[in-house]
Amino acid sequence: MMLFDLEWYWWLVIVAVPVISIPFKIKFMKRWSKREQEKKKEQHGKWGMTND
Repeated sequence: MMLFDLEWYWWLVIVAVPVISIPFKIKFMKRWSKREQEKKKEQHGKWGMTND
């Protein structure tokens, strides 16, 4: 069985890659935004001024 001149197992690979990678991307983005928020909190001192 061929669809768009590709064997069935290539379609399986094409579908499997996004299905596996999307949850990892979501997890990475959540971790990244959490880290960015922590960095912003660290930059502000006691009086709301930046620590330079």
